[in-house]
Amino acid sequence: MTAADTFALHRGSTPLFISLPHDGTEIPDDIAARMLPAAQRVPDTDWHVSRLYAFARDLGASIIVPKFSRYVVDLNRPPDNASLYPGQNTTGLCPLVQFSGESIYLPDKEPSADDIVERVARYWRPYHESLAAEITRIRNGHGRAVLWDGHSIRSVVPFLFDGRLPDLNLGTASGASCSPRLQQRLTGVLESQREYSFIVNGRFKGGYITRNYGRPEEGVDAIQLELAQLNYMDEESFGYEEAKACELQKLILALLGACLQ
Repeated sequence: MTAADTFALHRGSTPLFISLPHDGTEIPDDIAARMLPAAQRVPDTDWHVSRLYAFARDLGASIIVPKFSRYVVDLNRPPDNASLYPGQNTTGLCPLVQFSGESIYLPDKEPSADDIVERVARYWRPYHESLAAEITRIRNGHGRAVLWDGHSIRSVVPFLFDGRLPDLNLGTASGASCSPRLQQRLTGVLESQREYSFIVNGRFKGGYITRNYGRPEEGVDAIQLELAQLNYMDEESFGYEEAKACELQKLILALLGACLQ
């Protein structure tokens, strides 16, 4: 397996770069054999986000999508596994529990320290090297880059947050990863509609990718959007719902358009 076998990269023609780090579903056989059957279904996948964002190619966006599940290694966590949300429930670099709080692995089959080092080298590092190189290419070509980190999650996950999640959760690391002007434009788009609930820098302020690569003072804005999955799919069967998705795509299009202004 080469580094390129772990993700797919489409190079576009505009300053917009979309990262979808939790879209992957593949698990190597040797890892799957150590996992509980329920975890082998990879229920915490950001289901169908690459399909949801496919239209962005027509906007000239670059898009990077991993092939392997976050259960193998979480591409939106720091390589030292430092918590992004201290004091709150979360999952780590090589998660041991599902969002339900249930174990991922069979007893005594959790990844060792050496396993984690190997996964970082094989899956995490190539994605981030490509991410960084593409940001540099885009910024050199356009004078700026906008990194959009696309995510989705079940609307109710008691292990991670109380109650029902807002439909759209925009994160800019509390304003540190994005220019104030762009954040205002994006907030304005959300405020101009009434169909979907939203919050800015709430429970999901942006993960490692947003926080690490967002440097607005250097011409790189980074934004994370966490979507509640019930707005475009069935959360029980994981089935994509075309009519719902089409409506949501209209709002995502408006948000991405604001990034390109």
